[in-house]
Amino acid sequence: MAEAFELTSTTVADGDRMQPAQVYQGFGCSGDNISPQLQWKGAPAGTRSFAVTMYDPDAPTGSGWWHWVVFNIPANVHEIPEGAGEPKSGLIPEATQSRTDFGGAGYGGACPPVGHGDHRYQFRVYALKVEQLPLDENSPAAMVGYYINANKLAEAELEVKFGR
Repeated sequence: MAEAFELTSTTVADGDRMQPAQVYQGFGCSGDNISPQLQWKGAPAGTRSFAVTMYDPDAPTGSGWWHWVVFNIPANVHEIPEGAGEPKSGLIPEATQSRTDFGGAGYGGACPPVGHGDHRYQFRVYALKVEQLPLDENSPAAMVGYYINANKLAEAELEVKFGR
């Protein structure tokens, strides 16, 4: 029997609250905006690359909010270190980080509106059947999502909450 595709982290735990280190710096939030460590295992046969996203389905936009979009992660990579969401850090040089709904590339931490209650922040890793998505760092998150879903073999999720 094949191993289940699973996403875990030493920084954030499924079902827990987002820590201040992973909260956005700006938009009225005063976190450290450090992306969490993520690791995965159990990718299906035929996986040729991975993509990682962080999404808030509870954002009051009508379309949610994309906080992090990373793709073209080589199939032999099974971990993203803490802080890799800063594109200039060079911690995942073989991958592409593209535009989030904050307007730029890289990790943008949790920052829901005041009084809006807890939001869910969904970290997902996708096993893809292609080595590269034909996109770059200027690609909007929705476009990346389209290509991810068109090439997805499997996905795993880790969800945390945060409100202010």
